[in-house]
Amino acid sequence: MALLSKKDANLIKDPLADNNPITIQVLGICSALAITAELKASVVMAISVLFVMGVGNVVISLIRNIIPSKIRIIVQLVVVAALVIIVDQVLKAFAYDLSKTLSVFIGLIITNCIIMGRFEAFALGNGPRRAFLDGIGNALGYGLILVIVGFFRELLGSGTLFGIKVLGDPIAKTGLYSIGYENNGFMIIPPAALIVVGVIIWVQRSRNRALIEEA
Repeated sequence: MALLSKKDANLIKDPLADNNPITIQVLGICSALAITAELKASVVMAISVLFVMGVGNVVISLIRNIIPSKIRIIVQLVVVAALVIIVDQVLKAFAYDLSKTLSVFIGLIITNCIIMGRFEAFALGNGPRRAFLDGIGNALGYGLILVIVGFFRELLGSGTLFGIKVLGDPIAKTGLYSIGYENNGFMIIPPAALIVVGVIIWVQRSRNRALIEEA
């Protein structure tokens, strides 16, 4: 951050905390619900969005002065679609099983409100350098929540992290009760993601009362 001005540094830091795209702006919730049952899928989705947002913001910023205003949304969709196709093909080439796990959700990056929102609200009005920082910051904020949610859902739901057993199976049974950890099946279904995201939102607002909306 030493190489960045305070204003530029905030483009990266703010989305990680007090302006997080998921917990504050309530965007990108669908993928947080759908693909966070496994930590590996959460990390790959976070990296994919990081690439699409970082590169996409720069491309939109570079061509912002030649895009006719009437077709700017179409141009933005073309840019993000091209980048998503690249991500999809790379996954199919090097991580085919994971690409099947993520399935349509990689393609749905095209309609991710966070990406289109940053194209429209920031990249169209700022230079490539600041647009890149804004894209990276928002993608990191988005990815951070996905990784946290994926961590707790896989750990508590399957007893594993990255598919590696972390919490052991019950070691003994006494009557109706087991001694040891029983996997919580509820954590691997989508509603569990809402609960984890809700806890994160509660923690954020407990630490920063300014984030609490007035009734």
